[in-house]
Amino acid sequence: MKKMTKMLSVILTVAMMAAMLVACGSSDSKKSDEKTESTDSKDTIKFGTNAEFPPFEYVTQEGVIGEFDGIDIAIAKDIAEENGMKAEVENMEFDSLIVALQNGQVDAVIAGMTVTDERAEAVDFSTPYYTATQVMVVKDGSDITKASDMEGKKICVIQGYTGETCVKDLGYDYEAFKKGTEAIMELVNDKCDVVVIDSATAQKYVADNDGLKIVEDNDAFDSEEYAIAVQKGNTELLDKINTAIEKLISDGKVSEYAAKYTDADAE
Repeated sequence: MKKMTKMLSVILTVAMMAAMLVACGSSDSKKSDEKTESTDSKDTIKFGTNAEFPPFEYVTQEGVIGEFDGIDIAIAKDIAEENGMKAEVENMEFDSLIVALQNGQVDAVIAGMTVTDERAEAVDFSTPYYTATQVMVVKDGSDITKASDMEGKKICVIQGYTGETCVKDLGYDYEAFKKGTEAIMELVNDKCDVVVIDSATAQKYVADNDGLKIVEDNDAFDSEEYAIAVQKGNTELLDKINTAIEKLISDGKVSEYAAKYTDADAE
């Protein structure tokens, strides 16, 4: 009787252990399946942007992605569609974009972002899709005809953008604003003498505001390239973006969007 009881106890113990192993295996398998599903079924690319930079990104009533429109937004939409995916846009301050990318809040950043050595240490950049330069926006009748004329003037820039870096490198004092419209309104209202800003954006602001003009100085401001940023090491997404960008460039779509959104008559 004791032997039989002992044998039953052993059998029950083995059965319980087997059941626990099956349960654990099932749980692990479920977790693995969930992880695989989460990766394989991802059908959206979330782009971070700063929608205060027309004609590249801005807010409107009916944009190509929700309320967002512009050269970059149209490109983002096409990139997602080329990969059988949808594009979403998350709007935030420019200085927050790289941090949001590193934290996984967004998958990629498209925001008229210039490729620089400093940024390339924090993110990986796509194939460049646009070439720009910095220009000066002044009022008609201004005595500023070249970059050196800004010395002693009140200069406005957009915080975090290349214009701020350029003015800083020239050694001039300046005031930085979070929005391009804020900097331009300082100029319109005679609270500053010049705004240093990207060329295409300058064209848009000059078209929208009477009495402003653009001053170029190619000796002072080098050309720069815009590209899309992704997390360091995210080669899978980077490859998808690069393949799409190269196709958009070869098909003439990027040039088409640039012409469309920089047209002075465009809404």
